[in-house]
Amino acid sequence: MKKLLKRISLLILFMYVTLGLYLFFNQHHFLYFPTTDQVTKHESFSFQNEGESIHVIRLNPGYPKAILYFGGNAESMAESADYIAGQFPKFTVYLMDYRGYGASSGQASESGLDSDALKLYDSIKSKHTSISIGGRSLGTGIATYVASKREVEKLALITPFDSILNVAQGMYPLYPVSLLLSDSYDSLARVKDIKAQVLIVMAENDKVILRERTENLIHAFKQTQVKVVVIKNRGHIDISSDKRYYKIMQDFIGQ
Repeated sequence: MKKLLKRISLLILFMYVTLGLYLFFNQHHFLYFPTTDQVTKHESFSFQNEGESIHVIRLNPGYPKAILYFGGNAESMAESADYIAGQFPKFTVYLMDYRGYGASSGQASESGLDSDALKLYDSIKSKHTSISIGGRSLGTGIATYVASKREVEKLALITPFDSILNVAQGMYPLYPVSLLLSDSYDSLARVKDIKAQVLIVMAENDKVILRERTENLIHAFKQTQVKVVVIKNRGHIDISSDKRYYKIMQDFIGQ
């Protein structure tokens, strides 16, 4: 019996370590889902940063106010461009392909995407009277980074999290995720440096970013700084198909 229990214990340990190693070496593939390069009718340009070529789609050029939008981890900027252009006709909107996504070179990482986003902001700042930022899901982590480092008029966060570290820890509670994860996207730590007015949009039936993760971020902001809207009967993926989705952001950013 003792030998059997020992074998079972060793098997469980082996499976635990094996899964942990699998998660560690494949974490990039769980977090990033690069999109392919697609033709778009909209104006675009590229800039160089840290040896990589970063592709940006520019919508409605020539307006004094600008919006930077950072999408989800599997969102194609080329596919989103037409609809976003129509929803914000009085703003020049910039859609950045993440490294390894669309027409951008390289491989996505938190440090790389944060660096690219900051350089994009700096490159367009002199062209506009104000810049607002929108981020969705993974993109909210990039949006909070830029907003904590630069002057931003409005910050709209769609299905945001407090940190990817906390999200991952909730998914794999038996593992020391803080020791395994390389990209943490800690929006919670950046709240103290964000001066912009903030809109947080939640999906009532979000199964990807649990309500606890979003509410933890909400509570970190001053009550007078943040507005929260919950879209009923929608989940993490289909929230943007609700007719209220863009109307909420139009009302907020256009105020």
